[in-house]
Order: sequence, then structure tokens, then C-alpha cells
Amino acid sequence: MAASNTATKQKSFTDCRGVPVSYPDTKAIEGLERAIIMSLSFRGDAIAEINKVLNEHPDFIMGWLFKAGWLTQSMETRIYDLMVKSLGEAEKRLKTANDREIGHYEAVRAWVNGDFFGAVQKWEAVLVKYPRDLLAMELVHYADVLLGDIAGQRDVVARSSTLWDESVPGYEFVLGFYAFGLEENRDFSHAEQLARQALAIRPDHPYAVHAVAHVMEMRGRQTGGVRFMKERANKWGTSNFANHLWWHTALYHLDIEQYDKVYNIFDTHLDSRQKDGNKYEELDASALLWRINLVGQDSGDRWKHLADKWEPAAQDTLYAFNDVHAMLTFVSDDRVDAQNELLSANERYLESASDANVAMSREIGMPFCLAMRDFKNEHYGDCVDRLLPVRYMTHRLGGSFAQRDIIGWTLLEAALRARRFDLALALANERTALKPTSAQNWRAVARAFKGLGDSSNADRATAKAQSLIHA
Repeated sequence: MAASNTATKQKSFTDCRGVPVSYPDTKAIEGLERAIIMSLSFRGDAIAEINKVLNEHPDFIMGWLFKAGWLTQSMETRIYDLMVKSLGEAEKRLKTANDREIGHYEAVRAWVNGDFFGAVQKWEAVLVKYPRDLLAMELVHYADVLLGDIAGQRDVVARSSTLWDESVPGYEFVLGFYAFGLEENRDFSHAEQLARQALAIRPDHPYAVHAVAHVMEMRGRQTGGVRFMKERANKWGTSNFANHLWWHTALYHLDIEQYDKVYNIFDTHLDSRQKDGNKYEELDASALLWRINLVGQDSGDRWKHLADKWEPAAQDTLYAFNDVHAMLTFVSDDRVDAQNELLSANERYLESASDANVAMSREIGMPFCLAMRDFKNEHYGDCVDRLLPVRYMTHRLGGSFAQRDIIGWTLLEAALRARRFDLALALANERTALKPTSAQNWRAVARAFKGLGDSSNADRATAKAQSLIHA
């Protein structure tokens, strides 16, 4: 009889998607759901919400695992101790955990130990058994974006696709994940279709907006992209992810040389001087300012503030993607000491560490950091020589195609300034073939032709660029 009661008890406590939860309190489970939805919708403070739940239910292991799991996505040293502490609280309660919760624990434990890919495999194992575990799906998808696993971003959703529909709470978020994964795998039409379906269910769904924004960026639909984003901007909220959507909007304007609008977006939404700031915000600001400089526009004193924000993290060596954005600010603000600190810390790290970030740093992070220093010091040929061999490996840095395009754009500009015009024309043609609606791409084609002494083709490319600005 006791065994029967235990089985009934375990079966009766599930979340709203039927996924088992060991802690026998519906209010705690409902509180966890609120925190998960906050994390998915980028609204509210998911950590503050789960803290409220844990204050009332300190033995709620899944609450601790949510907190530790969500903090894995920050990739910041200042968050690390809180993540480890949360995992430790979960570990104290493992004796009461079910197999799903043990899987989450093992995943975060692997992450804390620097085995990011192993953590993903642990979360994937949870999803195989519990394909409606929305938290596990969220963490795998976002981790795959961080790690540059392009196929994984798509396939983590595809593996459970027949088990989700509009009757299952959270379906719109699953559509958003799948849409972004499809976009990164260049299935643009299907991606946009699913993202818009997600928006029909939840019009204020930032990640679905994000997927459409990426489709439009990759397809060069700048005017439509600006319109799409501005029509929905009042639904984005004020989170750091909303700032990321403004970054996407700025890219459209930059592509068609509407520089006044680019500066306005930066100063209104990305400049964190009047805000507490966070890494996501600083990543976008750094990436946009570098692009502004690549096209010959002045950035005023904006680099100084950004470099101030990044300098305390110069020796973090936690995530190569962060390091390269820190380096952007240090070279742009002529902070030689900070550059050397970052490079030295990474050199020591590569000699002594063995975690997943080592390969990311060695293969892409360090070459790009050194290439940026070469670029700023006007050693353009050296910059080209560093970036050309790794141009098809950049996904290993993490992030999206749109974010990593900064590497290809830097390579092209360095080739032009190094007067390697044959190479520059090849690179510019490559970009123009993929996005023929970009005025910036045609400007580069024109400059390469001019360098080669082909004034006729240079004039035609310039005329094409001009026509796109006024389109």
C-alpha cells in the first residue's frame, strides 16, 4: 500500500505540460512556471521570481535547478558564484529528486566544470525522456547559440515536434526556438512562417520577433525590416533583449547608410551611461560601434564609456565571445594595458585550462583579438592574414551569423586598406551575391574595382549603392 501511495503521489505532481516534479506543492510548481515564462518572454526578473518561491519552499529542488540553469546563460564571472551556490542547494536535496531533476543537476554540474558540450548532452537526455520539458529545451537551445552549434539550435526542437501544438502551454516559445534554428540553418521561408505563427499566438514574443529580424537581415530586406521592427517596438519591453532588437534595427539602417538613425538608436537604446548595464547590452553596443567605424563614421567619445564597462572583465577568460567584444573596446579606445591584460590572461588560460572555451578561444577568439589590434594599428595585411584562414570556422565562436559577420566585414575592410584589391573584390562580391540590397556591399565592390583601376565597373557599383540608399 505504501508503494502504491508513493507512485500515485509521484504521478500526480506535474507541471502544466505534464512533466513530473518531485516537490509536492502546486503553488511552488506554479511559481516555477511564472519564472520560466519570464525567462522565455524576457519580461520581469526570473531570478527574483524564483527567489520568492524558494523563500517559501526552500526544499523545492526544481526551483534551485531553474536558478542555476538560467544563470548558466549569463557567461559572466560575476554570476559564477551565485550559480555554484544554487547548484549546491540543489545537490543537498538530490535524495528526493526524480530522474528528470537529476538530469538537470548533472547538466548544470557539467557546465560549472567547464564541459559546456557535455552539459548540452545531459539536457538533451532529459528532453529525450521528457520532450515537453520546456526549461530543458530553452537551456539547450540557448546553450547551442552560445556554443555555435547551428544544427543543434534547430534539431533540439525538431526531435519533439509532433508532441507540441497550440493545446500545450508554451507552444509559442517552441515555435520561436525552431524558427531561429531554421533561420541559422538558412531555411528562411520556413523560419519566418513559424516565427509569425508564434507572434499570432503571443504578439509580444521577443524571440519570435528576433527570428524574423534575422531572416530579414540575412535576406537583405532592410526597409521591410525597419518597418516590421518599429511596428512592434512598443511590445518589446525594456529588457536587455529589447536592446538587442534595437541593435538589429540599427543594422538595417547601417546597411543602407542611414547613419543618423544608427546613431539615434545607439544613443537612445544601447548607450548604457544612464543604466546599470550588463554584458548583453555592452556586447551589442561594442559590435555596433565597430561597424560604424568600419564604414568610416566617427563614434565620438562613445568608446571610452564602453571600455570603462569592459575593463573589469579583461581577465575573465570565461567565454571567448565576450573577450573579443571587450577587445573591440580596448583597441578602439587605445587602452594598450587592457589589451595586454586580456591577451596575457588568455595565453595563460590556453596553457593551463581544458574546458570547452579553450578551443573557442584558441581557434577564433585569440586570432580575432590579435587581428583587431592589427587593424587599429593599421597593420592591415597582418589582420587579413590572421582572419582569412579562420573565416569558415567562425561559428565556433558562438553567437549568430549576424553577430559573427563582424569578422567577415573586418576582413574585407582590412583587405581594402591593405590594397589587396583582388582579394577585396572577391570578398565583396561574395557578400554582394548573398545580400545584393546592401549599399555597404556595393560600396566595397566599387572601392575594390577602383583599386584595380577599373573605373567603369567602380562607377557602376557606386551607382548601385546610391540607388539602394534612395530606394
